[in-house]
Amino acid sequence: MADAAPRPEPFSPRTDPAALEDLRTRLRATRWPDAPEDAGWSLGTDLDYLRELVAYWADGFDWPAQEAALAELPRFRVPIGGLGIHFVHARAVEPAAPVLPLVLSHGWPDSFWRYTKVIPLLTDPGAHGADPADAFDVVVPDLPGYGYSERPTGPPLDSVAVAGLWAELMGVLGYPRFGAAGGDIGSHVSRYLALDHPHRVVAVHRTDGGLPVPTGDPADLEPEERAWFETAVAWGEAEGAYAAVHRSKPQTAAFGLTDSPAGLAAWIVEKLRAWSDCGGDIEQSFTKDEILTNVTLYWLTGTIGSSMRMYSANAAIPLDQRARRVEVPSGFSIFQGDVVRPPRAWLERTTNAVRVTEPERGGHFAPFEEPELYAEELRAFFRPYRAAAGRRP
Repeated sequence: MADAAPRPEPFSPRTDPAALEDLRTRLRATRWPDAPEDAGWSLGTDLDYLRELVAYWADGFDWPAQEAALAELPRFRVPIGGLGIHFVHARAVEPAAPVLPLVLSHGWPDSFWRYTKVIPLLTDPGAHGADPADAFDVVVPDLPGYGYSERPTGPPLDSVAVAGLWAELMGVLGYPRFGAAGGDIGSHVSRYLALDHPHRVVAVHRTDGGLPVPTGDPADLEPEERAWFETAVAWGEAEGAYAAVHRSKPQTAAFGLTDSPAGLAAWIVEKLRAWSDCGGDIEQSFTKDEILTNVTLYWLTGTIGSSMRMYSANAAIPLDQRARRVEVPSGFSIFQGDVVRPPRAWLERTTNAVRVTEPERGGHFAPFEEPELYAEELRAFFRPYRAAAGRRP
């Protein structure tokens, strides 16, 4: 007899009050480093801002209220590939036929949190001033070792393996064909879904093209592509220290970041500021409550170490795998405030890029920073591919 298909179970965690009291105790006992006068953010996280944020985290932030708000999303866990995978599964409110299933993949340093604002805009566009026919069934999994998904106990999984898990997850949910979208690591996962499961993925949308993979003769590149390669190298030298740690020695960093909530916040907040379209003022893109919801998810689940280890797995993906061309119809929304923005020539060289736009607002976390704009980008791109997905299960 064949094994029964795994069955998703509703999932709504509730934090033990003792865990929150331990967190507050650690925050109040933070041992602060010194910083050069007027250093600001120039050497990393600004000391004054982090002191302010930590004080609010200890004595003002209401995690139970945030946890209750997250619990309003339809959340589940299901065993896939030997791991308990946590995901949101939000169905279209007023489904048109056919409804397009869409799996959204997040990156680092976040989780399903990245898409919490955009989910209702995608499932119920009619209630937000858009065409009800553009509704999606939305699936937002936490990557293995992120958020509420289980950690691999052996070697970390790379984006190729995660794409295979997502293909299996969408099958469990009854979606033989679907769209895929993502950013950061989620962009890679979406790309490998299109590469390895092209018969399942009707189209793929990404908010970045990843860092350039040098193959072939540089003389064959367009001038804007060569300039982008140079920009990427310069960005890596100035901003890529975190990634070098994640790739090479994630376990060393994990000790301090798992033990110190202030240290964890410093590691994450600096990236939220640097990669968002905030003009240097992080709270132009995220409120303190939004920042701390993301950071507290990492703290309570203890997943900073496991999330970083995925970088080492992805670094080991062979070059010929990373250089494969995507033939599934691909769309890109390259937001103006994002980092290392690829030129159209590169996107067309590496993918079947049928639509490339450059929204004038938003950064690396566009679904959270500019949810309405991001939702419209997805609606516009996927509109021609709805019929290819078939009818809703």
